[in-house]
Amino acid sequence: MSTFTERLQGTCYPMAAVRALWLLGLIATFAGCTSMAVNQVEHNSTAQKLRARHLEQLAAIEAFSLHGRIGVQTNSKGFSGSLQWQHRSTGDDINLYSPLGSQVASITRTADQVTLQDSSGKRFSAADAETLTQETLGWKLPLTGLADWSIGRPTQSPVQKSIWNDQGLLISLEQDGWKIEYDNYEQQGDYTLPGKIYLKSEKLNLKLLVETWNAPTH
Repeated sequence: MSTFTERLQGTCYPMAAVRALWLLGLIATFAGCTSMAVNQVEHNSTAQKLRARHLEQLAAIEAFSLHGRIGVQTNSKGFSGSLQWQHRSTGDDINLYSPLGSQVASITRTADQVTLQDSSGKRFSAADAETLTQETLGWKLPLTGLADWSIGRPTQSPVQKSIWNDQGLLISLEQDGWKIEYDNYEQQGDYTLPGKIYLKSEKLNLKLLVETWNAPTH
């Protein structure tokens, strides 16, 4: 197959004209690539600024409450129902309900311990919610990171992988042995918060669908 230069030479153009046309084509190609690179850099820069501003807003959140639905699946057990969750920097109160509305468990976290009361009124305590829920409910509630993950931000632990959209919102996160995916962001007062959070570990799948956010506070 003949090259561009050979085809020009074949049409009896002077060599100087051939070289000039070749140079113009090269300049046009380079200009197009440069324009694409600049646009990509500007696009990435804008997305990074939006992400930084979004994270700065979320960093101010110290308390929130929500009502929603939760679904849990492990190799041996499952649970689906609704929950009411009130989070503060000093602790958490979580109530889990069956699909028919009866209370399954009430979980309270303080600075010292985590307590769970089951449907029969029995109380159990442990140093962390993960251990407590595994022993009493048969599945692990990752409460240590869930307060951050539920509002769409990583915890302070190292992040293995994260993906953010063009609006600076987190859509996928891998951290502390969990893969978290986000969907259905909506404006809630001054904040943009996810409505669907999917968490997956080696042994558990957890889905949290937020039906009502009460305005987060700082």
